[in-house]
Amino acid sequence: MSAVPKRILVTGGAGFLGSHLCERLLADGNDVLCADNYFTGRRDNLAALLGNPRFEALRHDVCFPLYVEVDEIYNLACPASPVHYQFDPVQTTKTSVSGAINMLGLAKRLKAKIFQASTSEVYGDPTVHPQREDYKGNVNPTGPRACYDEGKRCAETLFFDYYRQHKLRIRVARIFNTYGPRMHPNDGRVVSNFIVQALRGEEITIYGDGRQTRAFCYVDDMVEGFVRLMGAPDDVTGPINLGNPFETTVGELAHRIVAMTKSRSSIVYRPLPMDDPMQRCPDIGLARATLGWEPTVPLEIGLARTIDYFDQLLIGGDELPKSR
Repeated sequence: MSAVPKRILVTGGAGFLGSHLCERLLADGNDVLCADNYFTGRRDNLAALLGNPRFEALRHDVCFPLYVEVDEIYNLACPASPVHYQFDPVQTTKTSVSGAINMLGLAKRLKAKIFQASTSEVYGDPTVHPQREDYKGNVNPTGPRACYDEGKRCAETLFFDYYRQHKLRIRVARIFNTYGPRMHPNDGRVVSNFIVQALRGEEITIYGDGRQTRAFCYVDDMVEGFVRLMGAPDDVTGPINLGNPFETTVGELAHRIVAMTKSRSSIVYRPLPMDDPMQRCPDIGLARATLGWEPTVPLEIGLARTIDYFDQLLIGGDELPKSR
């Protein structure tokens, strides 16, 4: 638990990562204010927290200023899957850029420490493998993914300009593929897609030939990385990669999920979307050296927990949220 409880704002706190972070911060003895406009976040993700007197949920869009009193800010607000961020690409860019400006302005007024949830997407379709923080990326600035990729790149620019110009205490984490309970079932990501399709006995859809690789980090490990980065000395600003350094092909993941769910689903192949990266894997040497952090949950265990989560949703007859 925290030696001195803090009041902490988590934007995007009703989302997949945000809700797990809120839970962890409360467990550490802090007061938590969750701000979310519920575009992709879900109230159900917060159900277990609403009775906690140290927790407060606020409906708010970070594209508009927020006037609250807090000690720390975790800025996680932004749709993070292609299905959702391409639904309204202009709004996605606004959320990344205007949202960063508003949260940085709040942090400046309060002299609060602020964390930015950046992304491995800032590396685009990388020509360097694995990706290190000093790699500048290979991003298409006019493609269908640019609203997210370039929005997050601009947010990083703003964070470091506020750091240099206003001496703001910042932390920037570049998040690689993360999975676990409370993922949005229709977010278009391979883990949730494959699990839901397998449990329903539907065809499992692989885009491309299945040889593209991803490195999957379980949500509890990712949240631990967030907390360690926020608690690091002020000269540890990032950007710092947080993710699993062990690659898995998309095809291998599909076959593993079919086996684990004992599904009769067949696997079908569709064309690879534009600018979808063929390889994505972090070099986490900096995280190991500065935070003493690396993932500890094996893929098999993390997948079992995630499959159980979706299985319970389906057994309970819950209607899964629709894609936008």
